[in-house]
Amino acid sequence: MLKGCVPWPEGFVDRYWAAGHWRGYTLDNLLRDWALEHGPRTALVHGDTRLSYAHLNRRVDRMAAAFRLRGLRPGQRVVVQLPNVPEFVITVFALMRAGAVPVYCPLSYRTPEVAHIVRVTQAVGYVGPATHRGFDHTAMAAGIAAQWPFLRRVFTFEEPGTASPYGGLTTDPAGCQYSPLGALDSPPGPALALTADEVALFELADAEGELPRLVPRTHNDYAYQARAAAEVVGLTGDDVYLAVLPAESLFAFGGPGIVGTLSLGGTVVLADGQDQDPSAWLSAIERERVTITSFPSGSARHLADVLPTIQADLGSLRLVQICGELLPREAAERLGAALGCRLQPVFGLPEGLLLLTRPEDPAETLLTTHGRPLSPDDEIRIVDADGRDVPEGEPGELLARGPCTTRGHYREPERNALVFTPEGYFRSGVLARRDPEGNVVVSGRPGGPWNARHDH
Repeated sequence: MLKGCVPWPEGFVDRYWAAGHWRGYTLDNLLRDWALEHGPRTALVHGDTRLSYAHLNRRVDRMAAAFRLRGLRPGQRVVVQLPNVPEFVITVFALMRAGAVPVYCPLSYRTPEVAHIVRVTQAVGYVGPATHRGFDHTAMAAGIAAQWPFLRRVFTFEEPGTASPYGGLTTDPAGCQYSPLGALDSPPGPALALTADEVALFELADAEGELPRLVPRTHNDYAYQARAAAEVVGLTGDDVYLAVLPAESLFAFGGPGIVGTLSLGGTVVLADGQDQDPSAWLSAIERERVTITSFPSGSARHLADVLPTIQADLGSLRLVQICGELLPREAAERLGAALGCRLQPVFGLPEGLLLLTRPEDPAETLLTTHGRPLSPDDEIRIVDADGRDVPEGEPGELLARGPCTTRGHYREPERNALVFTPEGYFRSGVLARRDPEGNVVVSGRPGGPWNARHDH
């Protein structure tokens, strides 16, 4: 793993390999396999744009080659701050195929957060919109590049029909290069030899009042997460997944989300992750015959109120994940009946733990709990302020370790000593309790309201 990351202890590595959770495939190589198996099938849909698996893999190949020609080297970090567009998926896989490590960054982040991420990761590149909804991302990147000398490549995404004032390849006085993302197109060369225990991507963990922390996710653990989540929800190649949440978020990208859907030959429909208009989501469900999607709990609660006033054919839907806070029982029953499909309460941490209800669970479990950990090798504890396990049904802090849960935040040795136990459990900082069947109910943060980071 990269210097600054905390590896799993050898005994746990052996256990996860022996159990078949980790299989040694990098995510970009998996995409090659999916393209060979499902070549002409539709992989991505965004508005009028439709990309087949073969086309998606070819775009990834050519962008990866161009990244390498621009000087990106294996292990280097690149911040990716893009909306829900095909270029997000293409860029992330292309960076991985070039051996670089994408660092996911929400579009809402501005200079304080992005500069912090660049500094901690020593990112050599930034991929973002030229401008988005009135904000000049390129100018922000230029200011950060002037401050931190390792950021020397900025790739700007431009919406169709727009043109960046930066034009083609240019260089500013600080020595930072700027070029349109769409210009990254080069004949692919020999494939790099990458290993699945390397860091595939960085997710962000943030809490109110703090700058985000970096969560390293390896190819092994992330591929397992997406595959196992796809099995839990019963995904098949006939499914159509609608990405309503920002594409970089936990459930939209890998819970099972984009990666899980592509792994089985399904279709991913990308919706605007910043648009909270339920009518646009319902229109996409009707138009593309969407079968599964993930809504943040706050949006789902609003949807339950407005759905009776919106006319849309939702007959294709079979499952809607409700991410984060549990809906009030009456609202959940009303929403499930209005959508005509099963709701699946889910909870996830950027550090890797996923809790999900199962299709076979009784209605009481589906309405009142977040379900059970994704993996049979996930270990959770619920403890009091002194670190002692609390009795069943009593609230306490949720602790977790497992094959998808990181053993430490990136370049945070002092903080890691506080938020990870000597046994490797992550102290989540959230309150939870466990029912007699082993299902977990997450109720928020001690002494405070539910935190939005857990909606994704």
